[in-house]
Amino acid sequence: MADASTAVLTIDLAAIAENYKILTEQVAPATCGAAVKADAYGLGAAMVAPVLHRAGCEHFFVATLDEALALRPILATSKIYILNGLPSGAAAILAAENLIPVLGTLAQIAEWGSFCRANLPRPAALMIDSGMSRLGLSEGDMMRLAADPASLQGVPVVHVMSHLACSDDEKSPMNVKQLTLYQALVTGFPWPEGVKPTLGMAASSGCFLGTDYHFDLVRPGAALYGLEPMIGHPNPMRPVIGLEGKILQIRDVDLGMTVGYGASHQFRGRSRLAVIGVGYADGIFRSLGNRGAVFVAGERAPIVGRISMDLMTADIGHLPSASVHVGDAVEIIGPHQSVDDLARDAGTIGYEILTALGSRYLRRYHAPGTHPTGGMPA
Repeated sequence: MADASTAVLTIDLAAIAENYKILTEQVAPATCGAAVKADAYGLGAAMVAPVLHRAGCEHFFVATLDEALALRPILATSKIYILNGLPSGAAAILAAENLIPVLGTLAQIAEWGSFCRANLPRPAALMIDSGMSRLGLSEGDMMRLAADPASLQGVPVVHVMSHLACSDDEKSPMNVKQLTLYQALVTGFPWPEGVKPTLGMAASSGCFLGTDYHFDLVRPGAALYGLEPMIGHPNPMRPVIGLEGKILQIRDVDLGMTVGYGASHQFRGRSRLAVIGVGYADGIFRSLGNRGAVFVAGERAPIVGRISMDLMTADIGHLPSASVHVGDAVEIIGPHQSVDDLARDAGTIGYEILTALGSRYLRRYHAPGTHPTGGMPA
């Protein structure tokens, strides 16, 4: 049950819809899909996916079968791709729910092909490893497939994708290297008769590398949720989340006093502390201790001492006493500090901040055309 001290996470669904529009225009005439894996990057796939669908999205990408099964009742007719591939023995489940496995090994292709030939043809996608050395078919695998076209009989391959390693850096030579290999592997591949898959390799950052990287279908994720897609460029995306903690206590401190575990911060004179009711259990990384900041009454207040499980402390000695009170909201993410700003202070990336958001927040969703709506902590 939320109370007056509960931290509030605001999620602007209208901004997500606007970001989808921005990306759709950026990659036209290619089709824009959406990555909603990891519970829509921590923001709630059950709330986010319908908004994207209403905005025109028909291609949704998740990581796991469980994520796909949770989305299917919400997205009854949309294409849902499982990026982690075909779980062993799960072909019948995917077929029953009309889910599309992204096959990344010859063994997965063999299992899906065997199922399809014994039952009915079912669509699949292929993942080509063009340089990430993670999931996907190697160059050698693609050559073996080309030499054995029968292995794809009964498997309507609807999409062939790859994944860029350095797309947030437009100057990286890795981009051209991967593009060249991907094009070489898909051009002239002997697809079975009647199969003409769409192509794609761009996620969020790849959408901004130019038309050579767009192909037929892109699958942005982070940019939809407001993260900056390109290094060294202004962020073209609309901010999506706001995060506010509440001040639980205000303390006077003096010369020589310390704060928090390990006594890692010692005061050099008189000051005042705001004790804020969020901690690393809520996704506020411990690495922000003594290096990050929050904003109190619109002013920057450095985080002092270590972040603990449920609490953090900020130095507010420079603010007038009358401007700060117990119960006041403290901006952790908002107009003064983006997700990416907070991530840089924490020594990480915005993706990790979003997906680490804890379960104790009161989540308030701002749907397109409505006022913010309250929700139970989720």
